[in-house]
Amino acid sequence: MNWEQIVGQEKLKSLLKESISDNRVSHAQLFIGKEGYGTLPLAMAFAKEVFRKENEHSSSKVEHLNHLDLHFSFPVFKEKKGGLSDNFLEDFRTMILENPYSNGEDWNKVLNSDNKQLTIYADEIDELNKKFSLKSFEGGSKVLIVWQVDKMNISASNKFLKFLEEPPKDTLIILTAENADFILPTILSRTQLVEIPRIHDEEIEFSLLQNYKISEEKIKEIVFQAQGNWNSAQKLLLAENSDSEFEDLFVTWVREAFQVKKKPEFLKNIVFWGRNVAGWNREKQKSFLDYCAEMFRLALLQNYGNENLVYKKIDSGGFKWERFANFIHGANIEAILTEISEADYHLERNANAKIVWTDLGIKLSRYIHKSPSN
Repeated sequence: MNWEQIVGQEKLKSLLKESISDNRVSHAQLFIGKEGYGTLPLAMAFAKEVFRKENEHSSSKVEHLNHLDLHFSFPVFKEKKGGLSDNFLEDFRTMILENPYSNGEDWNKVLNSDNKQLTIYADEIDELNKKFSLKSFEGGSKVLIVWQVDKMNISASNKFLKFLEEPPKDTLIILTAENADFILPTILSRTQLVEIPRIHDEEIEFSLLQNYKISEEKIKEIVFQAQGNWNSAQKLLLAENSDSEFEDLFVTWVREAFQVKKKPEFLKNIVFWGRNVAGWNREKQKSFLDYCAEMFRLALLQNYGNENLVYKKIDSGGFKWERFANFIHGANIEAILTEISEADYHLERNANAKIVWTDLGIKLSRYIHKSPSN
């Protein structure tokens, strides 16, 4: 990965390059930020720069992910051979070479692991200890990139802590994660934190203009929806009807919630709705939560007269967008978004998805009828 291939993040790229040229590289670094902000691309470009300083010729191998001293560790599911990254390395390489901004949902799709929990297991750490006990192939540094370190289970985390405390000689460890809340505090304390901010809208827009032939109006819409996430921007380009399933389920949820006040028997429908959504893999469920939160925010903007900011509406299946928007206001929007955020938190903590979605579905029926004057 070359620095020039990374969308935006110019200030951060300069800081990272300076830290290498000034020999101020900590042996363990934690890159925190959404995958779509460039967390993994920055980690790979950083690794390449470290190799380039030692050997200009060998560093080019990083671009094809075949540098023998560059190692990857990432969440997988257990199989007969155990839960080792190496068993899935070719799939991972293919995904990252196609799109280095790929996220957990993309990885789930590659592995067809809809109903499997992807984790970094203790077996993986044992394997890392074996690998890094050997001398480097190129005679310089060895680099380990742990993608989604927040998916490491407790047993693996405790073993990995020892690896961090007493790293093999000339070893650089780069960890990536979207959220530090699920990382062992003792691991956090032994890493240098590098926060990856969202990409500036202007930088997303520039990259779209450079790489795609689309109208200026479409670019503006994508930039607004992407919210600084290049992975999201690319998906918005490729999938004109990607929201259709989410839209149908959102409309069903809202309609059932409206009915419950006068007809409590509609609660049964919400339970069935929740079970349906709970059958998806976790990443897809979390994406649906993001979609729901965004539609409620847009409805609020519609209700408060900011229609110029409403880049997307639901007008299919007889759904009355303006009428729906009248029910989303200052007295209930905070509660609705808080519940969605809580649901996301519980799903991340592996709570029972059926209970999470049923609870969220029922609570909307209460909030959506709240009077603006309350």
